Amino acid sequence: MWDFSISQALGLMARTAPFVVFRAVVYFGIAAALIVSTGAGAGVGYGIGAFGDQEFQAQSTAWGGIGGFGLTAGVLFFFRDWLLYIVKAGHIAVLVELMQGRDIPAGRAQIDHARAVVTEQFGTANALFGLDVLIKGVVAAITGIVQGLLTILPIPGLDRVMGIVRAYLRLAVGLIDEVILADLIARNSQNPWSDAQRALVLYGQNARPMLKNAAWLTVIVWGLSILVFFFMLAPAAALVWAMPGEGAAGSFVFALVLAWAVKAALIEPFAIACMMQVFFRVTEGQQPDPVWEDRLSRASAKFKELGAKAVNWAGGQSAAGARSESMKNQEA
Repeated sequence: MWDFSISQALGLMARTAPFVVFRAVVYFGIAAALIVSTGAGAGVGYGIGAFGDQEFQAQSTAWGGIGGFGLTAGVLFFFRDWLLYIVKAGHIAVLVELMQGRDIPAGRAQIDHARAVVTEQFGTANALFGLDVLIKGVVAAITGIVQGLLTILPIPGLDRVMGIVRAYLRLAVGLIDEVILADLIARNSQNPWSDAQRALVLYGQNARPMLKNAAWLTVIVWGLSILVFFFMLAPAAALVWAMPGEGAAGSFVFALVLAWAVKAALIEPFAIACMMQVFFRVTEGQQPDPVWEDRLSRASAKFKELGAKAVNWAGGQSAAGARSESMKNQEA
């Protein structure tokens, strides 16, 4: 049915409990900021609405809540590279080390250790974010190639369901970029741009088993997320009741925010641990297929950009090494 072990994934989650708690603090903190800012905005709008009639007050309260939510979401948008660098990549780093049979620190030291590993592998947060953007672009190209291969299959009525297939494929590959980052950490990459190309080719040539397992995980992840959403409706309704004005839509939005926090903090790392198992297993001992490398070179400008950055990275590393050697010679 699927090629990953749920018990192994849960065991990895348990052994990285400090990072799971850290994720929960971060994402529930974000959810709290969104809820509080929405409530504050609604309160300001409600106060302004007191200068008008009841309809004006309802509208100003709603727009105040939307404004508070949007402003906070805009601020958080600028911290997305930090979330990737410290939270997501850091957790991936300790998961990889456990899967390789290494010991990792306990408690807060686990987070500091992960940060050191990510810094050594990728340098700055901006560099990792730029790499992740390119990886996502190439993953989208691979998904497009797979869709193209499906359209030529002699299946009656396939064209009528391709819209659903495309939407589902886009949903199913949502965590593949983080699996690629896991592969770079596992290989102790000295040139992440070049090794990202290699990992993406391996993903492309193993797209069938990867997408099959991603499909199962998509059902599991979104099934759990929907259950969490309905569970969160009650506390979300209580939060809306405590705010000024009336707004049934607020309960829906707050439940979505709280469900997103649970999904990002607890469900997604479980799914990543499962997909890492699959990727490492199906690619073990394989070499990149030149056919897929050619396909990606022709289909994705971002794949070519990875290659260009790989050359620059190697040159920069060589130059740095030469400067270091020169300094040692001068000191001698």
